Amino acid sequence: MTDDTTPRIRPARAEDADAITAVFLASREAAMPWLPRLHSDEETRWWVANVVLEQCRVWLAEETGTGAAVGFAALGGDWLEHLYLRPDVRGRGIGTRLLDEVVRHHPDGPLSLHVFRRNTAARAFYERHGFRAVPGSGGTENEEGEPDLTYRLPPVTDR
Repeated sequence: MTDDTTPRIRPARAEDADAITAVFLASREAAMPWLPRLHSDEETRWWVANVVLEQCRVWLAEETGTGAAVGFAALGGDWLEHLYLRPDVRGRGIGTRLLDEVVRHHPDGPLSLHVFRRNTAARAFYERHGFRAVPGSGGTENEEGEPDLTYRLPPVTDR
């Protein structure tokens, strides 16, 4: 159920790159201050516009009324590549709504994602939504060199 304060979720467009970049940067800084900052804001914006928005299906959560971006999710094949929220809107169900949108567009699963081991809040979120941890890369496959885990949401028939 939605009301006048429930953010609207819609497919992202190329012109949303700045808003998505702002959410991405703010979220990572607040939730994972221990991550090294490897790229400038301008490089990150280029990556969002030319990689994320070009290679993934992306949904944007916007505040009703203002249209301000509060979160986004990106699906690349069978991988949930990104799900980020503005720090001030966490705990309002927006992440769940974005995840539900991704699952709705990928109903037969399996759906996988990577999460940093130290990101305990994200791990708990995905576990609450039925994802199960499988061995990850230990940090050898991400540019931050941070140990990670792979989570998988089984196909509907296996849940």
